[in-house]
Amino acid sequence: MSNKDKPSEVNLLKLIPTRLMEYETGDDGLVTIIAPREAGRIMKTILRNRVKRKITKWALDDIGSAVWNLCDGERTVGAIGEIMKEDFGERIEPCFDRLALFFGQLEGARYVEYRNLESLKEEG
Repeated sequence: MSNKDKPSEVNLLKLIPTRLMEYETGDDGLVTIIAPREAGRIMKTILRNRVKRKITKWALDDIGSAVWNLCDGERTVGAIGEIMKEDFGERIEPCFDRLALFFGQLEGARYVEYRNLESLKEEG
């Protein structure tokens, strides 16, 4: 994604995140994101015989799991934040700063995309 396409040009709270990766939910309710392992050509050559797994797993804590489950392609980040504040109270504060960091990680890893990003950019 080029700098001009980054979601920072629009209000994060208006974006609608959609999950792009498969995931598992454990008996404890915690989510593990399952993603294909990506490596550059040089790293593939170096690690060819050393790395057998073709996937990577990212285990989320209870807060991350709750956010992930709310990324249904219908709710905005703002709506997710309000639900998280109700469910987790002071534990999640500063809520929207934490969500901005978490969604930055998810988007950077290509685990989510924003369904309405283009339309918000067109609105200006």
